[in-house]
Amino acid sequence: MLVQGQNREDVRQHNLSIVLRMLHLRGSVSRSELTAVTGLNRSTISDLVSELEELKLAHETDGAVASGVGRPSHMVSAVENVVAISVHTEFDATTVGVVSLSGKVLSKKRLLSSGKPTPENSVKLAAKEIARLRSEMKSDVRIAGVGIAVPGQVRVSDGVVRLAPHLGWVEVPLGPMMSQATGLPVFLDNDASLGCMAERNFGSARELSDVVFLYAGSGGIGGGAIVDGHQLRGAAGYAGELGHVRISAGNAKDYSGLSGTLESLVRRDDLLDIFKFDSAADEELDAEIGSTKSAKAIKLLNEQIDALGLGLSNFVNIFNPQVVVLAGFLTSLFRFDEERLINRMREGALGAAHERVVIRSAELGSDLLMFGAAELPFGDLISRPSNAKLTTPKGKGAK
Repeated sequence: MLVQGQNREDVRQHNLSIVLRMLHLRGSVSRSELTAVTGLNRSTISDLVSELEELKLAHETDGAVASGVGRPSHMVSAVENVVAISVHTEFDATTVGVVSLSGKVLSKKRLLSSGKPTPENSVKLAAKEIARLRSEMKSDVRIAGVGIAVPGQVRVSDGVVRLAPHLGWVEVPLGPMMSQATGLPVFLDNDASLGCMAERNFGSARELSDVVFLYAGSGGIGGGAIVDGHQLRGAAGYAGELGHVRISAGNAKDYSGLSGTLESLVRRDDLLDIFKFDSAADEELDAEIGSTKSAKAIKLLNEQIDALGLGLSNFVNIFNPQVVVLAGFLTSLFRFDEERLINRMREGALGAAHERVVIRSAELGSDLLMFGAAELPFGDLISRPSNAKLTTPKGKGAK
């Protein structure tokens, strides 16, 4: 029975989308599992898999697995040569990578910035690296588009960065600028929102329905909340600014000018200063935090852990999540003294709210925002598989 307002084409497109999303999120899936999970019959699944193969979005492996009784069920996988290009803009660097539809980060490069990056310079830096990547891609690769993770508020509908305070960007049409520079479709969103989605799809929060995600990078602290399986985005799409919760009566200001907030007290810049780094990748900072014997550094780390624990207690009281996932340099704080952080969180949280909460480090590590940004162009592709417009490395359209 067709849903009102839908025709056969709508239903076919919807079913193709369901199957391709499963392949994208789960990797290889047997036909029998596709049948069981989707509720579609075997002949419909067979037709959908055949169409995805014709569209060169999926393939079946030669191997087969036993599915219980009867004939073995062949494994179906998303292809690896359909890719998205991910870009993460930060104060001190721009990271560009390539992610496959099959769920692998194929390449990644962190490009250091000299001085405070302007939108024009960031686009130029990323576009140059994208051009290099395209020149090295095989001819059968097809590009779904570019996804950009931005440390600030983004108007998703037209790709405008409303405010990225640490970068000093206000009302910047970053999406159109990058599309003009690369000739590719461009999608962008807030970095923490994308990190939340990536950990839900591929990482520590996979298949969980109630999650608080907190990400800290050079642009400050942001986050996301998944409630009953749905990521909260708010009326205008700007929900998840968890770093701006006020936890202190102090006058220290965050990057948006608000005082006493979690972001004002847990600052990556303060850690860089105490370890005498001008710039550092998260892995470098993590190594320094894990090995430090400096009393001054340990004092700062304990202060940041205490502030983070207080912030987490607020989120636990509000959302009552199954899990709190920490990403960016917050993972390093957690590893430095897990017991201290958990105790500080419990001290400020209601007993019934925190008794089942688990705190986890983000599983995706430094690939977090490569996966997150890639989900934007992949999401567009998956929503309409047979109508998607993909681009070859040389810039020509491809099906």
